[in-house]
Amino acid sequence: MRVLGIESSCDETAAAIIENGRVIEANIIASQIKTHAPFGGVVPELASREHLSNIAFVVNSALAEAHTNLDAIDGIAVTRGPGLIGSLLVGLSYAKSLAYVANKPLVGVNHIEGHVYSVVFENPPIAYPALALVVSGGHTTLFYIPEEGRYAALGRTRDDAAGEAYDKVAKLLGLGYPGGPVIDRLANSGDAKAAELVFTLPRMDSPNLDFSFSGLKTAVLRYVKEHHIKPVESPDAVTQEILDLIASFQDKVIRSLLSRVQEAARRHHPKTMILAGGVACNSALRAKMLAVDFGCPVYYPSPILTTDNAAMIAAAGFPKLARGEDHGLNFNATASLRLDNFVMEGYDAPVTARYRI
Repeated sequence: MRVLGIESSCDETAAAIIENGRVIEANIIASQIKTHAPFGGVVPELASREHLSNIAFVVNSALAEAHTNLDAIDGIAVTRGPGLIGSLLVGLSYAKSLAYVANKPLVGVNHIEGHVYSVVFENPPIAYPALALVVSGGHTTLFYIPEEGRYAALGRTRDDAAGEAYDKVAKLLGLGYPGGPVIDRLANSGDAKAAELVFTLPRMDSPNLDFSFSGLKTAVLRYVKEHHIKPVESPDAVTQEILDLIASFQDKVIRSLLSRVQEAARRHHPKTMILAGGVACNSALRAKMLAVDFGCPVYYPSPILTTDNAAMIAAAGFPKLARGEDHGLNFNATASLRLDNFVMEGYDAPVTARYRI
């Protein structure tokens, strides 16, 4: 089965063709980093306009790279949420038009589930039960997956997502956007213990394995003000003091993530550990995850598949299409779409208003 995937949840317009759920024939991504970099973050209106300009081009490019056409596609999978509503509507509307014209089945895919499926292309099949840490600029969630298609959120961020904290700290220090890659690179030259006393790991009184990164971001802001640190003019001209500061910040983010993952593994004994999302590209986080004995293999995608892409959306849509699902043309985009579809015994039921999506 050949699936066309379309992704437009935030600031990447993407289209991909995959075969039988695991083979990538084409994976085209139009990035908007240059558009949003001057603002230090994604501007929703600008993102929507860029999607409108790029969507036809990326889909046609994916079909051309795969040496195929719409008639030879067996089904279409498109991101329906979560994400920026204007961005989502561009991809969803285009996917619906293709499905209508070509008379192809169409399924809506949860963007976060797409990240979970980003590991299927370069790893053995996922063995269940599995744990998945999805960590990016918009999401930081730890899932228990007893079987394909069932998800329980063991923990979520209560405030900033990890990638969002990276971006805000990088902006504060003048390191540019996106902040994750530059902090990951520069932190290797810093001493994480030099600013050790600046940060404390967040503690939360809850059975859930929740995350919080707002306090770490605030600690950086306080340190910058107290030490009269000015934003640098170039990421290649940072002081040792800033290098130590971001090394300590990154160390605490990673330790916070790992502490929850290790506790989840202790409680639930997974057969597969999944690390996905944009922050999964962080070299220090990968190294620390691989160094831990979870009693099971750790799967993570290659860098091009950690960021938002359509191959992962097609992969997540494949089992739905293979089961004969067709969501038709009447479903809509949902900016705050949730993935968890059941609650684990011993955990609090998630409260939507409590978390940022």
